[in-house]
Amino acid sequence: MDAEGPPTLCDLCLAQVCRSLSSLCSMRADGSMSLIWAPVFPQETADQLLNHMAAKEILNDTTVGIFRNCKELRLRRASIRSCPLSAEAFHLALCPHRLLELDASWVSGGLTGADIVSGLASNPECRSSLQRLSLNGLRLDWESLEANGGIHVGFSSLRGLRMLNLANTDLNDAALEDICTLPHLETLDISCSAISKLTALLECKNTLRSLIAHRQRHLDMSPARLVFVFSQLHALKHLDFSEDHFSVDDSDGRDGDETVRQLLEGSPQVLPSLVSLDISGRKRISEAAIRSFVESRSGLVFLGLLATGVSSCDFFSTQKNLKVTGEADENQVCEALRRYRDRECFVREALVHLYSLTTDTDKPQPDVLKLVVSGMQRHPTSLHIHLVATACVFNLTTQDLAEAMPISLLSSTVTQLLNTMKNFPNHQQVQKNCLLALCSDYILQEVPFDKYLAAMLVINWLSSHEDPTLQRMAVAVISILVAKLSTEEMAQFSKDIFIMKQLLAIVQQKAMVGVVDSTLKFALSALWNLTDEMPVAARNFIECRGLELYEEVLESYYTEPSIQQKVLGLLNNIAEVEELQVDLMEEDLLEHILSLLQDSQVDVGVRYFAGGILAHLASRPDAWTLENELRSTVLKQLHDSIMTWTHLEREMVSYRSFHPFCPLLQTCQPAGVQLWAVWAIHLVCTQNTSHYSSMLEKEGLTELLKALAAHPSTHSDIKGLSDSILSMVEQHQIHAGAFNNQTAPQSS
Repeated sequence: MDAEGPPTLCDLCLAQVCRSLSSLCSMRADGSMSLIWAPVFPQETADQLLNHMAAKEILNDTTVGIFRNCKELRLRRASIRSCPLSAEAFHLALCPHRLLELDASWVSGGLTGADIVSGLASNPECRSSLQRLSLNGLRLDWESLEANGGIHVGFSSLRGLRMLNLANTDLNDAALEDICTLPHLETLDISCSAISKLTALLECKNTLRSLIAHRQRHLDMSPARLVFVFSQLHALKHLDFSEDHFSVDDSDGRDGDETVRQLLEGSPQVLPSLVSLDISGRKRISEAAIRSFVESRSGLVFLGLLATGVSSCDFFSTQKNLKVTGEADENQVCEALRRYRDRECFVREALVHLYSLTTDTDKPQPDVLKLVVSGMQRHPTSLHIHLVATACVFNLTTQDLAEAMPISLLSSTVTQLLNTMKNFPNHQQVQKNCLLALCSDYILQEVPFDKYLAAMLVINWLSSHEDPTLQRMAVAVISILVAKLSTEEMAQFSKDIFIMKQLLAIVQQKAMVGVVDSTLKFALSALWNLTDEMPVAARNFIECRGLELYEEVLESYYTEPSIQQKVLGLLNNIAEVEELQVDLMEEDLLEHILSLLQDSQVDVGVRYFAGGILAHLASRPDAWTLENELRSTVLKQLHDSIMTWTHLEREMVSYRSFHPFCPLLQTCQPAGVQLWAVWAIHLVCTQNTSHYSSMLEKEGLTELLKALAAHPSTHSDIKGLSDSILSMVEQHQIHAGAFNNQTAPQSS
């Protein structure tokens, strides 16, 4: 059971709306969508619909048009993060709303920060209502706005702003001065910007409660002056003055490090009410200074010390209310992954330490896995992050750990692994890590994900790698995935002759040295599944000279029933295709298969598949091109041999459908052919009555069996098995009917 529980009814409804937008909407002249009819949405539901569309990556200039209807869809807290929107679409769909919050971070499509601010300011209600605005990762680009005839409207026009996030923008000193005139500004993020002076912050010293100034490379202020500015921010509770330790050398970060040293070792009267301080990535920090700073500020609840070298200070064990990001233990590392999701340098650092901490873990940690996957999702192009994150995924899902994880979490994890394989196709270690994580029976069998995509990615990887261990895992994964594909997916997959060549090459590689290992068995299983009721794949097999190879394997592995079964199973699939039966009409091959059928010392599973090949070939006398005497022998030996077979408890074979059996069950067929077919159906029905009874009814085989049982010339052995199968079907119908009656709603 999924520990996270089922999705809410609201989420299900919104997901359905997202899937059905094209049928629910008409198109305006400008190509945007408009809902044909809509009730007045609860305000929160309108926000959720927008967020769902953004999360599902379907929010764009066309679909955002539904939000032009401000009466039925009233937005207050809007997120268009990472969506491709133009300035015009943004102005028409979002600016008319009385927004409280807007997250437009990392939007694409040409929308700039200047477009957003001027658009919002054009709505008098937004000027006062908007409290939170995030424009991380955007170009502000006031110059382009003015060049196109727009009016430069600064952030100060949005007088209600309390929180403003401008990380990774081209924010400059002039814009900062404008921002600091906002009367209610409480939270400001200016990380990774081009600011050279922080003096403007003194204008909002009585309101600013949180300052995030990560990676300020362009600051041109002395450490003493910076500390003075910080000391004057009387309302400040949260200060982030961290640094990207991967991309800074000693000389670049020296002033910042000195600022932090002076702050830590300075007067307790500087920022006495500080609740959180983040100095991760800073150098030359002493444990003594940290201890003194924390002891003099009793309200401190968070300290960022990742990549500083002092997070393992013994002093922290006595600070029960203090959360620390660092590398001393798993709690510190996970805290770093939670807080630094958007900072590649810190996510990378935290994952390196998490990998070491989880190498020998023996307890399920779904919360930790979530953090790892989140880091991968936030940084899809970072090789460094995906290299370590995929190794962490393996640590956290290996052995039995996956079985204790929520299915939905595993599903999103595997989806992310597949995205990683797509994004880094040529990086061997990343591909290896993904393959290691995927190579889990539980994940492959029980977790929903795009199995077709996974099979294609793994087969492509296999084509350029020959490491025996990885080859074994890749072939094992493909073998299981192929069996999980839908009929439509299998048809698409089987068209690719390249796939057939890859798998046959592995079989040939193993057969040349006569080895019996799991790689050979998995490759044979994959080929068997690939050709199951897939004539195109069967034809590809023959064109790739697979038949000649399989004849050699059949003879050289005569003492290996597990190998012989898989070889004969595929030849069964070939024999089911009428136009390919002629390729099997080789006297030496059929006599060898006949000898396997007759030999009582041979495993029943091997004899079963040998019988199947011969039954299909002998069922069409007009297509039989060899001596008639051989066909007569085949038919006699089929009957004689089958009657000696013992019932098999283990599941030996499964069928997608019973369609290939229909020609064999005709009343005009020889008894040997009919007997093999009814014995096969009886076998699988005994082992999985519910599944195969339903299949028999659905595909009309019960009528064929009834006709066979009733026909006067049908052999008694065949009648007996047919009656037994029909009895199982009848019992299944009775049980199914009784169950349905018990579970049906009662009228009284």
